[in-house]
Amino acid sequence: MAAITASMVAELRAKTDAPMMECKKALTEAEGNLVKAEELLRVKLGNKATKAANRVTAEGVVGISIAADGKQGAIIEINCETDFVAKNDEFLQLIKGCSELVVSRNPADLAALSALPMGDGTVESTRSALVGKIGENMSVRRFVRTQAKGRLVSYIHGGARIGVLLDLVGGDDQLGKDLAMHIAASKPKSLDASGVPSELLDTERRIAIEKARADNKPEAMLEKIAEGTVQKYLKEVTLLAQVFVKAEDGKQTVEQLLKAKGASIAGFTLYVVGEGMEKRANDFAAEVAAQAAAAQK
Repeated sequence: MAAITASMVAELRAKTDAPMMECKKALTEAEGNLVKAEELLRVKLGNKATKAANRVTAEGVVGISIAADGKQGAIIEINCETDFVAKNDEFLQLIKGCSELVVSRNPADLAALSALPMGDGTVESTRSALVGKIGENMSVRRFVRTQAKGRLVSYIHGGARIGVLLDLVGGDDQLGKDLAMHIAASKPKSLDASGVPSELLDTERRIAIEKARADNKPEAMLEKIAEGTVQKYLKEVTLLAQVFVKAEDGKQTVEQLLKAKGASIAGFTLYVVGEGMEKRANDFAAEVAAQAAAAQK
């Protein structure tokens, strides 16, 4: 059997961009024949996408596209397994292309987006091919397309891990930028109280009552205490009630700021990468060591 050297693995990896261990396996199967090994990898790339599909994708980036008229826009989250891949140029091109397709083609859902044409195939075939090429699972998690009542303002923060798409009516560019940055920093759940899910309010109310009982508060006061807690919670999680992060007096709310500027917010979308998803707790050094150990076998 031909000896498989590190230089042979490196050469095959450079030609195919396939993962190191897959290159070694292909070379071993091809008995050192680079041409045959490359063919084997091309056959296996699709299968790699299937194997990778079971792995958690809690890293990734948020992408935003806005039409030239500032009226149509989209925000999208595409996930991968590691922050290293989240910086990959081809991965970033995928999210850019997807966000632009959402704006121009207005797909109804993720399935419709996956079926849209991209390159020589579809969004799904492009994604699958990239999974096979990089050797890491990735998935289109969610998107929102917005038709603005005013004009759209966007903000991306933290290596594209946080994205905001804001529909601002009136005001100027600086106000839009400040408000989008505020949303990224304060992470409101909705514009006002009407947008907060009732189950969240029920949870806050229930916890407040249990705490009050634990503190031996009179039963007659429990509902009043719970209502006070809910109102405090709403001030923390609704955008209009939040204190503006750049308020000079430390008291001005976003609603008061908008009134002073003669502006209003028709809506907003905030995406935080991996929010609500299970994160991998892999030790990267241990993972590399495991690959090295496997290479010795």
